[in-house]
Amino acid sequence: MGSEETEYRVAELAEAAAVPVRTVRYYQERGLLDPPARQGRHAIYSASHLERLRLITDLLARGHSLEGIADLLASAEHGGGVTELLGFESVAATAWSDNEVPLDMDQLFARFGDQLTAENLTEAMALGYLRVEGGHFSFASGRLLDTVTALVRAGIPLGSLLTLSWELEAAFDRMAFAFVQQFRTHLLGPVLDQPSPQHVHGLGHLLDELRPVVRQVADELLARAMDRRIQLDLPEVSQQLSHATDSPTSAP
Repeated sequence: MGSEETEYRVAELAEAAAVPVRTVRYYQERGLLDPPARQGRHAIYSASHLERLRLITDLLARGHSLEGIADLLASAEHGGGVTELLGFESVAATAWSDNEVPLDMDQLFARFGDQLTAENLTEAMALGYLRVEGGHFSFASGRLLDTVTALVRAGIPLGSLLTLSWELEAAFDRMAFAFVQQFRTHLLGPVLDQPSPQHVHGLGHLLDELRPVVRQVADELLARAMDRRIQLDLPEVSQQLSHATDSPTSAP
């Protein structure tokens, strides 16, 4: 089915591309799909038509509009790099966070016990940490789930952690925005000034290389902030501990 000699009637083409027949005809009307060859009264499509349909479907799934796809396809006909663009989008869209973890209610209770209240469940869902579908639960990140579990077991209430999470999400949203702006200004900008398939490909490769670097920056900045905070709070904490241990009511 992948050779250039393969021929399709319109229904066969639509089935191979997993789209309705009316979609094939609509794309033809919009100029996104080349007209078929004719054999008598029959319209005959080729493997190149199937490839084009799959490309359009892929681009739509990535959020492109039909108008934008038309521009990309026109650019490709003049040497533009749609393949390189798709490669860049694949790299850029690769998730930074950990995979979802499926859970049932018993597993949630095993981790959080009586702190698994309706209020905390609602808060976790509002934050996007917990997803419920068909009676099954999924937690957004295995690493995050293990971290929350460890903090709760250490003695920090689940409700307090969920409240704190709103502040952390906002802080990291600002950090992510700042990094993306740096990328758009200093790395994307030169490529837009001198666009070429090679530059788009290089941009995707660079973005992939910078992924662990950005995570390292975030980790180190948090570490430095923790050092500063502890230095500020440590004298007071030590004094409180000293008073508590010196108190006549303190345990022997």
